[in-house]
Amino acid sequence: MTPPDQAVAALDRPPLIRPQISELQDSKIVEVWKLGFTVPDVIGLWVGEGDVPTPAFINDAAIASLQAGETFYTPKRGIPELHQALIDYHRDLYGIRLADERIAVTSAGMNAMMLVMQAIITPGDNVVVVTPVWPNLAATIEIMNGEVRELALESTPAGWQLDLDRLFSACDQRTRAIYIASPGNPTGWVMPAEQQQAVLEFCRRRGVWVIADEVYARLIYDRKVAPSFLSLASPEDRLFAVNSFSKTWAMTGWRVGWLIMPTGLAAIFDKLLQDNTSAGPPFLLRGFLVANRQVGGFVAETVDRYRAARDLVVQRLSAMRKVKVTRPEAAFYLMLHVDGMEDALHFAKRLVHETRVGLAPGSAFGAGGEGFLRLCFASSLPRLSEAMDRLEKVLD
Repeated sequence: MTPPDQAVAALDRPPLIRPQISELQDSKIVEVWKLGFTVPDVIGLWVGEGDVPTPAFINDAAIASLQAGETFYTPKRGIPELHQALIDYHRDLYGIRLADERIAVTSAGMNAMMLVMQAIITPGDNVVVVTPVWPNLAATIEIMNGEVRELALESTPAGWQLDLDRLFSACDQRTRAIYIASPGNPTGWVMPAEQQQAVLEFCRRRGVWVIADEVYARLIYDRKVAPSFLSLASPEDRLFAVNSFSKTWAMTGWRVGWLIMPTGLAAIFDKLLQDNTSAGPPFLLRGFLVANRQVGGFVAETVDRYRAARDLVVQRLSAMRKVKVTRPEAAFYLMLHVDGMEDALHFAKRLVHETRVGLAPGSAFGAGGEGFLRLCFASSLPRLSEAMDRLEKVLD
């Protein structure tokens, strides 16, 4: 029998795992994806990556670095040559001049987002998040004991729209940041520069951070690059711009991204990087260096392929009687609304069994996502055509 004093002591012990961690939700996308393992011949359009491997000239640079013995520690925020390449990249795309101290190379865009939340969130703070949005983003806030305050885009016949009055009304005294992904995953929505300017001015007045997720900036179909907060902000503005090499450069498995921060924070992020990952692998950074300098033709070809894929899928889905779809402006996703669908997760699982096509449930992406399914069209035209043939049996 346990002595009374020991029983009391046991009751006073903290839980084995922090509630903020043990209560994190499993991804509904992964739930459907795992189901696909049990069904043969599934065409998986659920995961956010293309079907083309990293270009050989990028791989060759990483291999050459390994063979040259570049396997030692690197500077916390990345090697100087890659910083210079990123400075040149932003100059060429946006006509801006970044100071070296504002750049941090990270272990993927996800790591950059986690570093930002570690830097600015204290327990009880909230972050206003424009949704539907990639669900992992919310987890970075919750891990830091912050509150996710969702503000949904509106689905209209003209496309996805953001109501700025509602966005600003969602902010209060505990709002630490506004998070905006543009171009957006899962919607393909692109925020106009005029709205970016309005958000920036609001956040200046309120002392609120802007977190701009610009991972899909190059995957846009009517111009060279999507509008960027970086084009409008001063070096002192409370702006974090997060990016990644994963999508545009077909390098999802490499797990390297970068972060642009205001002036004066380099030492802070040196410490955070040291305590999270220490530094990036030098041979991977060499691959990214080459990617950044030589990948222009590959990006143009990629955008052309995705544009053709988008147009095919939009045309086929629009002809299905139960489906409403908006042509996305950017990224390689679209959200399709299915008449009569009450539970997107259940319906996505049904499609796996009945059509052998895997889509992601819109409910995985937060407010505004229920009633929709997300389709990733970063695939070959024959594969997408076969997927549309299969979906037609249920959705027409």
